[in-house]
Amino acid sequence: MNSIIPANTVSFSFQLKVEEKHLDALNHVNNVVYLKWVNDISEKHWSLISNKDLNAKYVWVVLRHELDYVGEAKLGDEISIYTWVGETKGVKSVRHVHIYKEDRVLLRAASTWCLIDQKTLRPSRIKEDILKLLRP
Repeated sequence: MNSIIPANTVSFSFQLKVEEKHLDALNHVNNVVYLKWVNDISEKHWSLISNKDLNAKYVWVVLRHELDYVGEAKLGDEISIYTWVGETKGVKSVRHVHIYKEDRVLLRAASTWCLIDQKTLRPSRIKEDILKLLRP
């Protein structure tokens, strides 16, 4: 499964088990839950690679989510969620998330994030200190 993650990226993954609270009226994972998982892994990954000083200066906000739902998960399924950062330039960075059940893709997502300066609340150019964290 790691072959889905490009070799030249800093990646992160975690696993979870589908619970009843994740289900919709059709008894499969609700689309909003998938989006929450996309956001959760993005935040977890950033918290692992960032530091206190960066977090005091900057915050990331989402500008766009693109989600392709290509499979379904049901109660009790074991899910693997993978993320990595793609193109990063100017004030924007694209984060990719893929969600799998065994070797079957359930969701592919690409989210465009914007780096915001905590003091001015304005977009901030992504500088080398952050770029180093996002690249191997």
